[in-house]
Amino acid sequence: MAQLRARLSLVIAALVTLSACNGGGGDGASTSTESNENTVTILGVIVGEQQEKLEAALQPFEEETGIDVIYEGTDSFATLLPVRVESGDAPDIAMFPQPGLMASFAEAGQMVPITEFMDQATLSAAYPETWLSLGTFDNSIYGVWYRASVKSLVWYNPKAFEAQGWTVPTTWDEMMALSDQIVAADVNPWCVGLESGDATGWPGTDWIEDIMLRTAGPDVYDQWLNHEIPFNDATVQTAFEEFGKIVLNDVYVFGGTTGAISTPFGDAPQGMFGDTPTCYMHRQANFIASFFPEEVDLAEDVDIFLLPGIDPAYGTPVLVAGDVFGMFNNTPEAQALMQYLATPTPHEIWAGLGGFLSPHKQVSLEAYPDALSKKQAEFLSTAETVRFDGSDMMPGAVGTGTFWSGVIDYVAGTPVEEVLDSIEASWPE
Repeated sequence: MAQLRARLSLVIAALVTLSACNGGGGDGASTSTESNENTVTILGVIVGEQQEKLEAALQPFEEETGIDVIYEGTDSFATLLPVRVESGDAPDIAMFPQPGLMASFAEAGQMVPITEFMDQATLSAAYPETWLSLGTFDNSIYGVWYRASVKSLVWYNPKAFEAQGWTVPTTWDEMMALSDQIVAADVNPWCVGLESGDATGWPGTDWIEDIMLRTAGPDVYDQWLNHEIPFNDATVQTAFEEFGKIVLNDVYVFGGTTGAISTPFGDAPQGMFGDTPTCYMHRQANFIASFFPEEVDLAEDVDIFLLPGIDPAYGTPVLVAGDVFGMFNNTPEAQALMQYLATPTPHEIWAGLGGFLSPHKQVSLEAYPDALSKKQAEFLSTAETVRFDGSDMMPGAVGTGTFWSGVIDYVAGTPVEEVLDSIEASWPE
């Protein structure tokens, strides 16, 4: 920590000097004339224990600069932020869980490109090009990425695998063969839970996005997100049907299709644990570990592997999600905080507290406190192909609407062609 603090002191001194020289001005509609001196406000979705960790990561910045960071967490972020912006009460900085939402404000001229006060070389040294492009709109960079999720993970109980003599698959065919092997042992290979209140269906969209990357490739995946191919394209149908080979197979999924639809996503992996597991593999993002039973020892009772590739031409892509900071009010304090967030320091602080992954290239694997999070961070940092969660990038009517509900319709028995035609018809003109 002493080393971190020493580095931070040098960084912050440079930032404050630079911000003062910039004068807090700006040429766009996003310049604030009403911000409180020596404070910076943030609106985000992080609440509870995670908020405490975020605030711990911001504390050294406050101590070194004297700038008061006022963070407001809300579970109504997507509803509250537009209201705040339109009423002239935008936060200085927002922590977006979806780059698509940030893009809508950037395109409306309501945000500040961070390249107005940060140079491209600094950003390129901090982030892979894939992540920079996710925060780029109209050739300007608006976002500083902070927290990442790796979604392409398959969780399993290594003790149960060892007891049965099963080995971790490295290809899709091996994974399906293992599924058959587990069925032959008279148990279900897969734990699947698609229920999530108003967001029911989203775990299934992650499956389909992962499969699209593995069967159609990243270029077609990008075309799909941008509606350059229709939602009822043959490549999308192939992904649904590949998912169907697992989720529609009642001997593969604990509880069958009814169980998959009705089981809360956070409860689904619980079947992997205990003396007599009811299922043995669970595909879900790194955050699912927070839903495991308290008695589960993450060092011994659980392990992960990447969802294997299908077409060797596309390797093993990694599907991700994440949180990105964007700036509404162009003040010296906001500039200084955005530049601090682009340094490794706040990333390493939260990484050390657990339950956090960073896309920052300069964050060492040694910053992570356990073998499981180190493995997740290594998957993220070494992936040749990274793509953001597709439903988060699509228009809300589709990505968080008909795509979610369409997955449930498909699992419930609606023909795939009908499901895809319905989703395609819902895409905004």
